[in-house]
Amino acid sequence: MFCAISGVTPEEPVVSRRTGLLYERRLIEKHLAENGTCPVTGESLPADDLISVKTNKAVKPRPLQAASIPGMLGLFQNEWDALMLSNYALEQQLHTARQELSHALYQHDAACRVIARLKKERDEARQRLVQAARQVPSTELATPTAASANGKRAPEAEAEPAAPGKKARQGITPEIIKELTDCNARLSGQRKKRQNSQTLATAEAFEKYTQVASHPLHKTVKPGICSTDIHPTKDFILTGGVDSTAIVFNKASGEIVSTLAGHSKRVTSVKFVPRDELVLTGSADKTVRIWQGQEDGSYNCKHVLKDHSAEVRAVTLHATHNYFVTASLDKTWGFYDLSTGLCLTQVNEATVQDGFTSAAFHPDGLILGTGTAESLVRIWDVKTQANVAKFEGHTGPVTDISFSENGYFLATAASDGVKLWDLRKLKNFRSFAPYDAATPTNTVEFDYSGSYLAVGGSDIRIYQVASVKQEWNTVKVFPDLSGTGKVTSVRFGPDASYLAVATMDRQLRILGAPTSGLETSAGTP
Repeated sequence: MFCAISGVTPEEPVVSRRTGLLYERRLIEKHLAENGTCPVTGESLPADDLISVKTNKAVKPRPLQAASIPGMLGLFQNEWDALMLSNYALEQQLHTARQELSHALYQHDAACRVIARLKKERDEARQRLVQAARQVPSTELATPTAASANGKRAPEAEAEPAAPGKKARQGITPEIIKELTDCNARLSGQRKKRQNSQTLATAEAFEKYTQVASHPLHKTVKPGICSTDIHPTKDFILTGGVDSTAIVFNKASGEIVSTLAGHSKRVTSVKFVPRDELVLTGSADKTVRIWQGQEDGSYNCKHVLKDHSAEVRAVTLHATHNYFVTASLDKTWGFYDLSTGLCLTQVNEATVQDGFTSAAFHPDGLILGTGTAESLVRIWDVKTQANVAKFEGHTGPVTDISFSENGYFLATAASDGVKLWDLRKLKNFRSFAPYDAATPTNTVEFDYSGSYLAVGGSDIRIYQVASVKQEWNTVKVFPDLSGTGKVTSVRFGPDASYLAVATMDRQLRILGAPTSGLETSAGTP
């Protein structure tokens, strides 16, 4: 029996009493629900006209392919082929999805980099805006009174903010003065109780010092290192070169940590700010830059200060590590807030005939010493910015000055050698003339303990510090191994364990004891 609609054996057969035809129940009921007529004769056919036919359960016959072993093998082969095609299609889709995911991740990484750069630019713009907002109100308020940076009033007709040192500044506020005074009291008390380190190098140890390393740091096109500084806690040395770059050098590993490029002319003065991982650089391009250390060891330029109108010759850090001073050939020195890079005051003393050539803070921070091109040493009260003392007697520009940590002695260098000044009596008590008239003394430096004095010109000389009345003996004389005849900077390492020497070639030289292990840690002698 076959269904009149499908032509196959029905699973649930029914027969029509009116037509006598056999149907599959589900098919005929669906047809009647839609049409209400017999699908064969077209006559009207109600649903109650159908009668169920009781039969044994029908078993569908096997297809021809499954009726034999070769047919079943072919059937299995077809199914296997279909499965492999489906698997290949899935692999293709997976590969495409991986490519799309990789592209999406690359786009995400690029977007993150762009966002980070934009955030950095936004923060820098906000910082510049804050600084501008701080400066504008002070300028507007100061213009009617025409107050100069040193606190003297001038007639209204002379209030021209364009001249260096006459720009309206915020000034050193009472809060800052209190901070400087508190720092002075604290350091003065500590200095009286401080004793020399037990590991301080002895005079006998200095006699054994020799060159233990030499490192070519700066470019050969413009050789010469103008200034150096040593980090007080890390084994880092900072150099400023004629090639307009500053270099942070790791003495222990003998490798360059970072090259600070940005100035357009020689870097005349460099200084570490160890507390905040900052570096200060002054340059002949009239600018001062503040560099911020990063986690990877590199340094980014945080501020570019353009308050001077001539070459910046000195940068010196206050003991609070919150402020610093710059001295320039434009006859002014500026007092800066280190965190913002804002010039709080720029001093332009009328009696200064030539520009400043050197500067240094007293260890307690309330006195500033400056050297000038007119052979004078000027002592300033930082709180009032008043010139409280003036030392005469040098010949030629004062190239370098250094305060002793005992707070009583000041050493100054010029063309005629080195002079030592007693700050208690404000007079010169000793002079050194180590070179001939044609050879200037370029650098002078007390070590941190105040026990030794280094002098550099055509060679390097170490003196043992004594009292005002006692003789200051020469401990050691090191020849200039650069062949240039010009030592530009000498700095003591911790406990005078070594000397960092800069000359007008590109080499940074380390002088120390051969048995101290510096040969293996500092590089090639």
